[in-house]
Amino acid sequence: MAKSLVSIQIIPKTPNGENVIPFVDEAIKIIAESGMKYEVHPLETTVEGDLTAIFTMITKMNERMIEMGSHNVITQIKTLYQPSGIQMVDLTEKYH
Repeated sequence: MAKSLVSIQIIPKTPNGENVIPFVDEAIKIIAESGMKYEVHPLETTVEGDLTAIFTMITKMNERMIEMGSHNVITQIKTLYQPSGIQMVDLTEKYH
């Protein structure tokens, strides 16, 4: 079972003030390719997995934004670490 839930909002500064959606789509692609369970929400994406692996993935996301031409990137992160295990459904099941 996963030990962490991490919600990520990435805000790249685009080179010429372009729409950030293609950049965000690329960040979500990196999340999808990680193989970790995730859910995309309107303002952030939540990932379920190993904390170290998630932070490695976030580093890759930030580096990719720069490769795409961003001058800088703001990444807002919320983390729930629970050594006994945690899943998104543990927190949201009653709402579904």
